[in-house]
Amino acid sequence: MTTPAAWWARIPDPVLDLVVVAIAVVDVLLSLEDSDRLSQVMAAPACAALLLRRRFPLPVFLLTLPASLMLDIVFAPFAALFTLAERSRDRRLLVICAVLFAVASAAPWPLNDLSAHERAWTLVYFFYTLATAAAPVLLGQLVQARRDLARRLVEIEEAREHERLLHSQAVLAHERAQLAREMHDVVSHQVSLIAVQAGALQVAATDPDFKEGARTIRSLSVDTLDELRHMVTLLRASGGRASELTPQPTLADLHKLVTTSGIDTELTGELPPEVGTTAQRTVYRTVQEALTNVRKHAPGARATVRLWSTEDRSAFGVTIANTPPTRPALPLPGSRQGLIGLRERAELLGGTFQSGPTPDGGYEVTLRIPAHRNA
Repeated sequence: MTTPAAWWARIPDPVLDLVVVAIAVVDVLLSLEDSDRLSQVMAAPACAALLLRRRFPLPVFLLTLPASLMLDIVFAPFAALFTLAERSRDRRLLVICAVLFAVASAAPWPLNDLSAHERAWTLVYFFYTLATAAAPVLLGQLVQARRDLARRLVEIEEAREHERLLHSQAVLAHERAQLAREMHDVVSHQVSLIAVQAGALQVAATDPDFKEGARTIRSLSVDTLDELRHMVTLLRASGGRASELTPQPTLADLHKLVTTSGIDTELTGELPPEVGTTAQRTVYRTVQEALTNVRKHAPGARATVRLWSTEDRSAFGVTIANTPPTRPALPLPGSRQGLIGLRERAELLGGTFQSGPTPDGGYEVTLRIPAHRNA
């Protein structure tokens, strides 16, 4: 966000410098009456040096002091002092320069012995000039502070814009990660079931046309699973591990999941009634993924889904175990993200996820969720 610059800020620097030099020359000309040759000589570089005050503010200011001593001028030293105050952060230097200007303006020229009365007036004029010199110093410091504040406001706005960008990226990553989980848990689950059923129909069919139709369905399902694997991988690569809080399936849907899984499955046990929606969804997705893997990798196996909780109610979970397969598995592609996603879901609830083969040749997965993280 930018604000319109003041009208004087839009004047080109060379033009402004020429205007400053012209005013300084007028100020000198008004003070040349009864001046000696040396004073006139010292006034010329004091005015001309103002063209370089932006690059060399301190030397230009020091160059105006002899003219301030010999002539009753104020504009040239004030312009140089203002530029120095605008660009310097050394406040002790600014105080010293203001005192030097007050001394040069208050001291008589030519230097000679002063009476007590003249010394008193010289001292009064010194303090008056010193107070006057504070104006360009304070004004220069004010301009410097305003410039710093404007720069800081720009930095703050840039930081806020960067934070908004990071937030939008985080939201997008969260949505991609959630979409990847949903595609794997829901779409892949249904398509793999279609592929398994089509494969079984292909084996059992005797009619050639029926057999060919089942083969086509299975082939298309396999291709779809392969595309889903690529899509889930891409979404996970660009997504994050943000938590998902939108409840969909619950424990009430487990019975339907088990009965429509296409395999011989027994559902036993129960979970505490106070299990939250996110934990219920995690349990559901774990059972869903485990049964999908049984269908794909252990055809003909029987499965057991056991819901459990510890005696002290400190933790609860689910264990899915299957027997060894009774026939060779169909060559169905997998996304290789299912177990990773289940482990992520468990970690989001502070729980653990374990999987591995059993001694009898089957496979078992276990989800454990601490009760204090139940949500």
